[in-house]
Amino acid sequence: MTAGRLLTFNCHEAWVHQLGALGRPLDIVDGLPGRYASRWDERMRPVPDGARLITLAEALASDGIYDAIVGHNLSDLLDTRSLAAPRVLVLHVTLEHRLEQGAFTGAPAALVHTLERYLALTGGVAVAVTARKAASWGLRDCRVVESGVEPADYLPWRGDVASGLRVANQISARRRYLAWDLHERAFAESPMRVLGHNPDMPGVAPPASWAELKVHLSRHRFFVHTADAVLEDGFNMALMEALAAGMPVLGNCHPSSPIEDGDCGFLSDDPALLALYARRLLVDRPLAERMSHRARELCSSRFPRARFIEGLEAAILDAERGYAEVRRR
Repeated sequence: MTAGRLLTFNCHEAWVHQLGALGRPLDIVDGLPGRYASRWDERMRPVPDGARLITLAEALASDGIYDAIVGHNLSDLLDTRSLAAPRVLVLHVTLEHRLEQGAFTGAPAALVHTLERYLALTGGVAVAVTARKAASWGLRDCRVVESGVEPADYLPWRGDVASGLRVANQISARRRYLAWDLHERAFAESPMRVLGHNPDMPGVAPPASWAELKVHLSRHRFFVHTADAVLEDGFNMALMEALAAGMPVLGNCHPSSPIEDGDCGFLSDDPALLALYARRLLVDRPLAERMSHRARELCSSRFPRARFIEGLEAAILDAERGYAEVRRR
């Protein structure tokens, strides 16, 4: 029996693209205002196999065809409140970050109460993309479903470009979250390429396609990921992809970083020491190659795609049960 169709929203192409691994038909609501990208950006990811881009009006006219609705904020679920379907809410950011965005001006406890009440009334379930984000919201019941990547989807690491690589969007607005001051101090003298949507930064732009990103991940010598230990996680999708591609990683000491210092990369809060590690990887290619092998091994064990599929399918099943219970009341 084929799993039923899902409805979701274009919020983060890299995350939504993973839904294609579930093997379900997928409708993606596109073209909504007030989003990071108003239209699906093919530079980030192609539309997943078995998926189609639709308008919100088309989704609302399709009542009864969805096994579940996967929303990324409360507005997504409220916009589709007329649809009869189980609901999964994915929490991509911390509660503190959500409040900073200005979408809710009340007390944090009031927002959490509103969310819990909505989920209770609809039988919906919440899913956080990391344990840090789940803890931030403090919901009584919230699954953690981390993203998963498959090293076989990426090119073998070559490291022939003697330069570091960083992938980050909206850097100017997220300097604290990205520990960007540390990044600048540590790598000011190192060759460094930055990719991402940052129109205010000369020479910085997204790759032309996912295929081009994979080439960059294959060819650059090392990857950089820094993040504020209070505000953000020590890993994100970009770091997972770098590990999948076999890139050695340089970053700060973060309690949730998957990197073990000296194994598949180096960690330090000292910019001078990070600069030294960068120079070492640029001149010692055999060291970088050894770390590359360990990076792919870490990716396979720490971020398996099968675990993402299993976790999200379990959340959908919980939502189906919760929805059925609400309808029986």
